[in-house]
Amino acid sequence: MKYSQKLAVELDDQSLTYSELLYYTQVLSLNLVNKHKIVPGEIICQCVERSLSMMIGMVATEMIGGAYCSLSPRDPKARLQDIIKRTNSRVILTHSLTKNYFNDSDETIDIDVEMDTQCKIDHNDLEMLSDVPVTLEHVSYIVFTSGSTGVPKGVQVRHRNFTQCIRSHVYMGVLNSRDNIGQIAACTFDPHIEEILGALMIGSSVIMLHLDGHMDMAYLLQTIRDKQISYALAVPSLLDSLCAYVRQNKVPPLTTIHTLCSTGEALSKNSVQLFSDIITENCCIWNCYGPSETTLGATCQKIDIRSNTINVPIGRPFMNYQCVIRNRFEQSVIIDEEGELLVGGVGVFAGYLTRDDLTAKALVQIDNELFYRTGDLVRMDKNGLLHYKGRKDHQIKLHGQRIELGEIEQCLLQSSVSACVVVKWNDDHLVAYVQSSNVDEKQLREHCQSHLPPHMIPSKFIVLEKLPLNSNGKIDRKQLPSPDFSNVSSTTLETTARLLVPRNEIETTIHHIWCDILHQTQISIDTNIFSIGGHSLLIMQLFHRYKIEFHTEGNAYSISDLFQHPTILGHAQLIRKAIDITHNIDNGTWSPLHLVEARASFAQERIFLDEQIRFSTKNDYTMYVIPMLYRISSSTNPLSVSRLCRAFHSVLIKHNVLRTALYVNADGIVVQRCLDTNIITDDTKPFGFSVINVENNNGDDDLAVAKTMNEILNDANLFDLSKGRVIQCHVFRRCRDENEDFSSRNDDLLIENDSILFNIHHSVFDGASFSTFLTDLSVAYGSDDLLSADHDETIQYMDYSVYERQMDMSLSRDFWQSQFQGYNLQSPLLLPIDRQRAVTDQRSGLASIVEITFDNDVATSFLNYASSHHVTPFQLGLAIFYAFLFKLTHGQNDLCIASLNANRYRNELQNVIGMFVSTLPYRIELDRCWTFDELVKHVQEKMPGNSFAHKLPVATYSC
Repeated sequence: MKYSQKLAVELDDQSLTYSELLYYTQVLSLNLVNKHKIVPGEIICQCVERSLSMMIGMVATEMIGGAYCSLSPRDPKARLQDIIKRTNSRVILTHSLTKNYFNDSDETIDIDVEMDTQCKIDHNDLEMLSDVPVTLEHVSYIVFTSGSTGVPKGVQVRHRNFTQCIRSHVYMGVLNSRDNIGQIAACTFDPHIEEILGALMIGSSVIMLHLDGHMDMAYLLQTIRDKQISYALAVPSLLDSLCAYVRQNKVPPLTTIHTLCSTGEALSKNSVQLFSDIITENCCIWNCYGPSETTLGATCQKIDIRSNTINVPIGRPFMNYQCVIRNRFEQSVIIDEEGELLVGGVGVFAGYLTRDDLTAKALVQIDNELFYRTGDLVRMDKNGLLHYKGRKDHQIKLHGQRIELGEIEQCLLQSSVSACVVVKWNDDHLVAYVQSSNVDEKQLREHCQSHLPPHMIPSKFIVLEKLPLNSNGKIDRKQLPSPDFSNVSSTTLETTARLLVPRNEIETTIHHIWCDILHQTQISIDTNIFSIGGHSLLIMQLFHRYKIEFHTEGNAYSISDLFQHPTILGHAQLIRKAIDITHNIDNGTWSPLHLVEARASFAQERIFLDEQIRFSTKNDYTMYVIPMLYRISSSTNPLSVSRLCRAFHSVLIKHNVLRTALYVNADGIVVQRCLDTNIITDDTKPFGFSVINVENNNGDDDLAVAKTMNEILNDANLFDLSKGRVIQCHVFRRCRDENEDFSSRNDDLLIENDSILFNIHHSVFDGASFSTFLTDLSVAYGSDDLLSADHDETIQYMDYSVYERQMDMSLSRDFWQSQFQGYNLQSPLLLPIDRQRAVTDQRSGLASIVEITFDNDVATSFLNYASSHHVTPFQLGLAIFYAFLFKLTHGQNDLCIASLNANRYRNELQNVIGMFVSTLPYRIELDRCWTFDELVKHVQEKMPGNSFAHKLPVATYSC
C-alpha cells in the first residue's frame, strides 16, 4: 500500500491510518459477503451519523462491488422506508446512534458491532476480495434527489463516471494528494462522496466533523485550524454564515486553506468579497456547478476576489466533459443568448433507478453522444465562460439542496386540500399556498413532517378559499398574496387561541434574540420556529447567539437539540439545564477590568511555588521553559529581522501576560504586575529580542547552533519573573559556507536555514496559547500597524485571574471533598523500586519520557473495544492504567491518577494567552471482583463529575 502509515481520516481525537482503514474495511467486507451473502451489484443502504463508521461502511460497500446509497437520519421514517423499498436493499448499514430507526423486519447491520468481531484475514480472504467482479460500468453509488412527480429520483453513478470526475479535479488542480480535505457536506448531498471516496482515491487525508459540526461555526473554525484543513467545499449560504461569524468574533483568517470550493447554489459577487474575511490571498476560490446527474459537477471557474466583475461565471466544462446550449427550438444559441444547458461526456449518469421513462426524458443524443438536459438556463460570454441565469421549470435550490416543488405539492395533495402551489420566497423560504376550507397550518405542517425531509418543509402555509387562476385556467403565481412573516402573533392566536409571553429572564432573552433574527415584534413562546420562517441557517445563528449571551458550556447542548425543541420554551429549558450544569458560574459577562496588578491565578501560584520551593535551588537551568524552534525553509522568501522584532513586540503589547512580573508581596501573596508598554517600545534596548550570529568555525553549522541553543535553554538566568522577563526571542543567523562572513550579509534578512527560537515561561503560557501567539505574530508581521490590544473589549489573563477567585466554588469544593473522603494523601503507591529515596532528597526537575509502541493487533483491539463499548480512548486508557497499577501494587485498590485539563471553559478565554491548565485527579476504589468491562463502565460514569469540578484547582482543597 502506497500510503499505509499516512492518516486516512481524523475525527476529533479519533483517527485511522490507511492500513488501519483497509483492515477495518476488509473485516466488514468479509462479514457482508460471508455472513450476509451480499453479491456484486446489490444496493446497500447506509444510515449513520458523521463518524468513522460512515467511511468504513462506504469503502466496504465499494470493495465488495455494491452500490452505496446514503439514507439521512434526519428524514422521516416513511421516506426512509420508501427508499429502502425502491432500492430493494436487503441490508441497511447502521451504527449505535441509528440502529433503532428501522422496522424489525428490516435487516440492519451495526457497523460498530461488526468491527468488534474478531477476524483473522488470511490469503484466501484477500484473494476473494481482490477477485470481486466489478467493472467501470457498474454502479458505484446512488443519490436520491427531489422528484417533480412527488417521488424522489435515484441517480445512478457508475465507477467510470466517478473516477473520471475525480481525475478531472486533480488535472485542474482543485484536488491533490497533499490535501487535508474537510468533510463538511451532509450525507444527503453528493459532495460528501467526493470528500470521502474521492479523497481516499488520490491519497489525501479526510478530516471529519462530529455530529452537526458543520453548523457549529466555532467548532468548524477550530477544527480547520487544529487539523490544518487545506481543502473545503461548501454551499455559499454556509460560507456566508462562516464569514459573518468571523467578522462578529474578529477571528483571524484561515491560513491553512488553499482551496475553497463553492457549490450547490448560485455564487454572488457579494459573497466572494466576503470570503476575504476568512481566507488569505494564497487561497484559490472555485465556483463549481453541476447536478448529480453529471457526477458531482460539470463546470468550474477560478475566482479572482479583486475582479470587478458583477456576475460570477460558472466557468468552463471539466476535462472530458462537453457543454452545449440549446434554445426552446432545440437550436444552438449565439454568444450572450440564453438557453438550456446540456452536459455530455464522461460524467453523464447511468439513469434513474427503475425509472426508464424519466431517464429517456432527461437524456438526449447529440452527434452520437449522450447529453443530460439540466433544465438550467445559461448564457456564454465572448470569453467562452458560462453564466447561470436560472431554471426553465420549478426546480429550485435552497441552502444547497435541490428541491422539486412538485414533490412538495404532491405530498400536500395527499392531505385534505383540493389544490396547492409551493414557491420559493426571497431565496430563504418555501411558502405553500393551499386551497381548502377545513384544514389549518398545524395539520399541514405535521403531514409534511411525516413525509418530507426537513429542508423540504415549507416555512409558511397560507390557506386560501380559492387559488387565483389565469385565463388558461392555470394557477396564476403572480397573483398569489405575499407571505407576511411579521404577523406572528395573530397567526399564533388563530392556531392556539392564546399568546404565551416570556415568564422569566431566560425566556425573555431568547424572545428578544428570536425577534431580532426573525424581524418580529412578538412571538409566542410555544411557536414552532419553522412555522414562522425558520430554517437550518437561522438555527445556526441562534446556537451562536446563545453561546455568547448565556456563556454556556460548548457541549452543554447541540444544534440537534435546538432542532428537536424548536420553540422559545424548548430552547429556554435546554439553556436552563446548561446553566445548571455549569452551576451558575458563567452568569453575566466577563468585562475587561483594565488592571495592572492583581493576585496571581491558581495556576501561576502553583508553578511559581513549584519553581521556588519544590525543586532544588542548586539547579543551574530553567525549570518551566516552553521552547518553540523554527527554521527558515524558503530560499526565495527571506524574513525581515526588523519586521519580526516589531511583530514580536506588537504581540507583547496586545497580550499583557507576556510582559507580566510575578513576585511575593509583603503579605506573602504571589502577585502579578503588568509592565508598561514603554519598556517594549524602547528601540534602544529591544525587550526580549536578540540576534545571534553563529560562526561556522569548524564546518559544522548545525552543531554550533545546537550548542548555542542548549546553552540558552540551560541558562538559569533565562527568565526573571520578578522583572517581567518571561519571554525571549532568539534569532540565529548562520553563514551559508565556511568562506562567508557576516559582514557580507544583509543584517535585516533571515535566509534559508537561519533559525528563530522562542522561549516562554510556563507561568504565562500553555499548549492552547500556541495557536493564538503564532496567528497574532503572523498578522503583525504582515501589517504596518501595531496589533490592536482591544483594551475596551478583550479579556486579558489578569482579568481571568480575578474572576476565577470570585466564582462560587462551593459545589466544586463539595465534590472534591466527597472524592477524597477517606483517601490517605500521605500514603504512596506501593510500587516496586530499585532504591530508597532519602527524606532530604529534593526534586531535580529532570524527568524522562518512555514511549511504548503497540503493534497493530493490540492497537486494533483497543480501538475496537472503545468503539463497541462507547467509551473514549482516554477513558479506556485510564481503565487499563488502573488495572496495571492494581496488578503492579499486588492488589492496592484505592488509586488516584492525575491528568491535565485545558480549563478554558468560557468563550472569552479561547483566544487569551496565558496559563490555564489544571490538574484533575481521578480516584477510583476498585472492587477486586469486578470484570474489566465493569471497571471500564465505572470509569466512564465517574468522568463527568471530574470535568464539571475542574474550575477549582485541587491544590486549593484541604481535606
